[in-house]
Amino acid sequence: MECLIGISFRDFVLIAADMTNSNSIMVMKDDEDKLHKISNKLVMAISGESGDTTQFAEYIAKNIQLYKMRNGYELSPSAAANFTRRNLADYLRSRTPYFVNLLLAGYNDETGSELYFVDYLASMVKVPYATHGYGGFFSLSILDRYHKTDMGKEDAYELMKKCVREIHKRLIVNLPNFKVQLIDKNGIQDLPPITAKNLAVEEANIPLPEVKAI
Repeated sequence: MECLIGISFRDFVLIAADMTNSNSIMVMKDDEDKLHKISNKLVMAISGESGDTTQFAEYIAKNIQLYKMRNGYELSPSAAANFTRRNLADYLRSRTPYFVNLLLAGYNDETGSELYFVDYLASMVKVPYATHGYGGFFSLSILDRYHKTDMGKEDAYELMKKCVREIHKRLIVNLPNFKVQLIDKNGIQDLPPITAKNLAVEEANIPLPEVKAI
């Protein structure tokens, strides 16, 4: 019932996650932060069992910071993704597996922006865009149609809003708020959240087309 969306472009990556925390049929809170800062230019969006998501994200973040303190430099997004996948695979074969799905978005000073899709079975692939959750069923077709690697930041944010707007329109589950972050050569930047209220205000301000008399 959760939704994660990641889109990679030439010079930056956009990543978004819904902010709903639910238990069975009840919504517990609508301001949950599912985007975790792993390093200065790496963000993990994670969904799944509530306890598993927090513990696994913190475990990966602290180990990557420990690597930086021991060696004097941070892991690249590719190395961090492989480290994360290996740990997820090891726990999958233990008595205490983590049931989490995640997206890793980062920026490498040498290779540029990178986005990795990882699921709870520890499969991993580098992708131009990816989603997790039912909301992804409505987002992938939009991303396939409109995604271009050379898009600017404003156009990329509008593309993300287009995906969220479609989720609000067609998904029966209520996911009103999405937190959005941008990762580029300057680090991690918080963008304005995409909410149902803000989208409704934008639509209300759009002038209706003129109707010409026949």
